[in-house]
Amino acid sequence: MAAYFDVEYSLIALSVPLYLAASTVVQILIGPMSDTLGRRPVIMVSMILFLLTTLGCIFTTNITVFLVLRMAQSFIAMSMVLSRAAIRDMYEGPKAASMIGYVTMGMTIVPMLGPMLGGYIDDIYGWQANFWLLFAVGLVIAIIFWIDFGETARVSGKTLLEQFREYPELLTSPRFWGYSLAAGLTSGSFFAYLGGAPYVGVNVYDLTSSELGINFAAPAVGYFIGNFLSGRYSERFGINAMITWGSIINLGGVGLSLLISIMGLDTAYSFFGFMCFVGLGNGMTISNGTAGAINLRPHLAGTAAGLFSAVMVGASAVMSAAAGWMVGPNMGAAPLLAIMCLSAIGGCVAILAVLRREKHLQAVI
Repeated sequence: MAAYFDVEYSLIALSVPLYLAASTVVQILIGPMSDTLGRRPVIMVSMILFLLTTLGCIFTTNITVFLVLRMAQSFIAMSMVLSRAAIRDMYEGPKAASMIGYVTMGMTIVPMLGPMLGGYIDDIYGWQANFWLLFAVGLVIAIIFWIDFGETARVSGKTLLEQFREYPELLTSPRFWGYSLAAGLTSGSFFAYLGGAPYVGVNVYDLTSSELGINFAAPAVGYFIGNFLSGRYSERFGINAMITWGSIINLGGVGLSLLISIMGLDTAYSFFGFMCFVGLGNGMTISNGTAGAINLRPHLAGTAAGLFSAVMVGASAVMSAAAGWMVGPNMGAAPLLAIMCLSAIGGCVAILAVLRREKHLQAVI
């Protein structure tokens, strides 16, 4: 894509963090909208906008227009966020975390197959073909949604302005911030990987597009397992325990990979192999962090889901942008892994703050 638009890699790499930054803004707005208007109409609009902007990405030849359209594609984030809010509409507490885990486990099929399929499509047909695939799949999903998805929310009856005024109730909650930052900084490791791993795979480990696609899917394998564990054990062990262990596993995987890289013993197999632990930790942390943040204020489920995702994606965007700028010629994988490690440490600190806050609240009671 950098060659097609005749730009530096660092510029085309902005397509990921810009998309995530735009997603952050979108998700702040959609929570109150969905609590006021319902989940179904907001999701439907997001799908239509995604289809239109995907077509724009295919046909543009200008890098500025492409980046703007990539940002506009972020409207699809409404669907991801509100699908989780819809689950919370139907389930509560650890049961909601369990169901989110199972649903997300199904969602991981796409990132497991996507990089491999995308790599082969890019080799044979070029990068635009991947956007055509996105358009086709998005169209099928929109049709299924229109036919099958019923409204799950109880409309609040408040105006949109009144709904936005509920934000301070969430913003002043230490535990909400703790859950959001625990998930955001843990996922920040993964999104830093998204921002820098393509360059590292091709320029450090000399992988082809198809080889990169196969290796790039390593975190998705762990993510699948992590979400299965969330679905299976969140009700038994509780949300906080699952987040804590997920954060530790994420940090352990990145830390070991960084150590191997500093020692000069890293290979493509070690670099991508340890990313399975990043995916595993994210699978345990994100679904439980989502449930924890949303359950704090059940009457603000949509608003909480949107704000939670905004915080999480915002942190991820920063990490992804940092990774895209840090990688470069003759630098190896260590700078990327260092950024991932710092983000993972932040995730561990955030969940420890939640545990400390809950211990304080229990002592007061």
